[in-house]
Amino acid sequence: MNIQDMMKKAQEMQAHLQEQMDGIQIEATAGGGMVAVTVNGMKQFQSVRIDPEVVSKDDVEMLQDLILAAVNDAVRKVDEELGRRMGGGFKLPGLP
Repeated sequence: MNIQDMMKKAQEMQAHLQEQMDGIQIEATAGGGMVAVTVNGMKQFQSVRIDPEVVSKDDVEMLQDLILAAVNDAVRKVDEELGRRMGGGFKLPGLP
């Protein structure tokens, strides 16, 4: 296989990966659904939903913890989904 064939194959793989990432929408929640975030396959956050019941000026730390938990869960789920779609044989940077 020559260098041009290898470059073409790499471009095809990149296009396929981009296609896979574009099709992913993951929602993760924390606090029993009190906080929900939606993220795409590029790990760009699309939305954040916070139940008004959890908003209290007296307990900002709890709200911050719930947001962080939902965000971290969403990123983990995207990594898992990308790994699953790639058949487990291709490891993306940052994936365990």
